[in-house]
Amino acid sequence: MFFSNMIMPTMREFPSEAEAISHKLMLRAGYVRQLASGLYAYLPLGWRVICRINAIMRDEMNAIGAQEISLPVMHPAEIWQKTGRWYDIKEEMFRLKDRTGRDMCLGMTHEEIMTWLAARELKSYRNLPQMWYQIQTKLRDEARPKSGILRTREFLMKDSYSFDIDDEGLDKSYKLHTNAYHNIFRRCGLVFYQAESDTGMMGGAAAHEFMAPSPAGEDEIVICDKCDYTANVEVACSLAVSLKDLGWQHEEVHTPNKRTVKEVSSFLKIGPSYFIKSLLFILSDGPALVLLRGDQELHDKKLMKIIGSFRPASKDEVQSILGVEAGFIGPMSHAIRIIADVSLKEGTFVTGANKVDYHIKGITSGKDFSAEWHDLHVAKEGDMCPKCQNALKIDRVIEIGNIFKLGVKYSVPLNAVYLDANGQERPIIMGSYGIGPARIAAAAVEQNYDKDGIIWPKSIAPFDVEVIPLNVSDARTMEVAGQLYKNLTGSSLEVLFDDRDERPGVKFKDADLIGIPVHLIIGEKSLKDNMVEIKVRRTKEAHKVKLEDSISTIIKLVHDKSVL
Repeated sequence: MFFSNMIMPTMREFPSEAEAISHKLMLRAGYVRQLASGLYAYLPLGWRVICRINAIMRDEMNAIGAQEISLPVMHPAEIWQKTGRWYDIKEEMFRLKDRTGRDMCLGMTHEEIMTWLAARELKSYRNLPQMWYQIQTKLRDEARPKSGILRTREFLMKDSYSFDIDDEGLDKSYKLHTNAYHNIFRRCGLVFYQAESDTGMMGGAAAHEFMAPSPAGEDEIVICDKCDYTANVEVACSLAVSLKDLGWQHEEVHTPNKRTVKEVSSFLKIGPSYFIKSLLFILSDGPALVLLRGDQELHDKKLMKIIGSFRPASKDEVQSILGVEAGFIGPMSHAIRIIADVSLKEGTFVTGANKVDYHIKGITSGKDFSAEWHDLHVAKEGDMCPKCQNALKIDRVIEIGNIFKLGVKYSVPLNAVYLDANGQERPIIMGSYGIGPARIAAAAVEQNYDKDGIIWPKSIAPFDVEVIPLNVSDARTMEVAGQLYKNLTGSSLEVLFDDRDERPGVKFKDADLIGIPVHLIIGEKSLKDNMVEIKVRRTKEAHKVKLEDSISTIIKLVHDKSVL
C-alpha cells in the first residue's frame, strides 16, 4: 500500500478534547475520527487494526468448533419483553417504532436473539452441543461516552453462545472459551488478567472478566500476587487486617458534637479501624441496621444481594426507629434486624452509645450485640487475600472481554427446549461470551506507546513493515525501494510504502507516530555501500545490513516474538 494513496491525516499536536492516551494517539496518528459523542469513524489504518484483531478471534473461535453466523441489529420488542430485560434495562437501550407502530430496539447484546434462533433449530439432544458466534455491531446509549473508542455508543463485538444439555456440558464450553480467550489476548500482545465478576444485567450463575491493566481503565480489580485470586472490586472478597488488642474495658466516653468516624477517631486519637460504623437502612419489609468497621466502605451490591433493594433512613426515621440521633448509633439493645461485616466478629471496638454526645469503648460481638454475618465491605489495597492471607493490591483495568454461565435464564422464558434421550423436554443450558475488538486495540495502545507515538504489537499492527525511501527524486533510491517493497509483499507481509515527497524528518516522525513494527530505510549514502537501514520501532534500535540480506533479516524480525 502506498502512503500517498491512503487517508492518514496525522496531526502534529495532541487533540485538546482527548484524555486517554489511546484516544489522543489514535486521533493524532489518523486511525479514527469522531462523528459525535460516542460515535467514531475508523480510517484505513484503524480499520486494518480491527480487521487483524477480528481475524485472530475467528481463528481461535473456529479452533474450538464455534460456527460464525450473523444476526440482525434491530430486534422486535416482544422477544426482550419475554425475558424481562425490555423493562429492566432503562435509558441505555435505543428504542423505536417501525412504520406499523411495532416496538423495536437496537441490539445492545444478542442473548435473546440467539436463544430465539436456538429455540427453532435445536430440538433434540442429538443437535447439542452447539457454539455459535458473530462479529456484529451493538448500540448502547451510554450516559457518558468517553476515552475515545473505549466507551462508545456504537461498537463492534464478538459475541458467542454455547448450547448444552446439562451443566457439565456448560462447564466444558466455558473452559473452551476461557482457553480461546487466553489465546486471543496473548496473540494480540496484551497483558491481561482473568477476574471473577458480577453477572450484572446478563444474569446467570457465574461470570469472569478479562482485564487489561491501564490507567485509562474504568474498572478496578483486586489481585493477589501469591495465589491465583483475582476479582473485580464489584465482587471481590478480602479479609481485614487484624487489630491489636488495646486492652479496653467497657467505658462510656464523652464526645461532644463528634458524630462521624473521622471526627470521633481524631478526638479520641484512635485509628478508624477500631470503630463500628452503624448505618440504618429502610427495606421493603422494615428497617435494618448495617455495621461496618470504621475504615471500610459499604459495598452496595453485596448488601443488595442479601436484603434486596434498600434506601438510607432519614434523620427523622433514625430518631423514630432507634430513639437516638444519627452519629451516636450503636448496635446494642435494638430490636431490629442487624447485619454486620465479618471483620467485626473478632476484636474490641468503639461505637455510638445510643446517647447524644457519647460513645462507648470495649464493645465486642456476642457479648454486646448479635448480628447476621456477611462480607459487606469494598475490598481495598492492603486487605488480606481470602485464599492465602497475602496482602492484596488494586489495579485499574480496561475490560476487554467477559464470559457468563447463563444456565436457563434465557432458554426458559423463550422456550428453547430439547428432547432428551428419554423423550423428556428439557431447557437448553446456555453460556455467553463477549470480546470488544476496539477495546483490544485501545488497550494495546495504552500498554504500548512512548513519547513519539504508538508501538503496535506485531500481530495487530496495520502493517508489518514500513518502507521509507529518503529521497523520492533519486532514481536509484526509488528503484531499490520499489524492489524491496515488491519482495516483502511477495513474502506475505503487509507493507506500507512511504512514497511521499517529504523531508526525512517528517517521514520518521510519522513512522514513529503510526507505530508500524519495522522500518526499512533506504538512503543514497547507504546505498553507495550497498547497505540499507532497519529500525525496530519498539526498541528504536537501528542497524545497517547488506541490501541482499535485508529481506531475510526483516522476515526474521517480524517472526521473532521476543523483539516485536
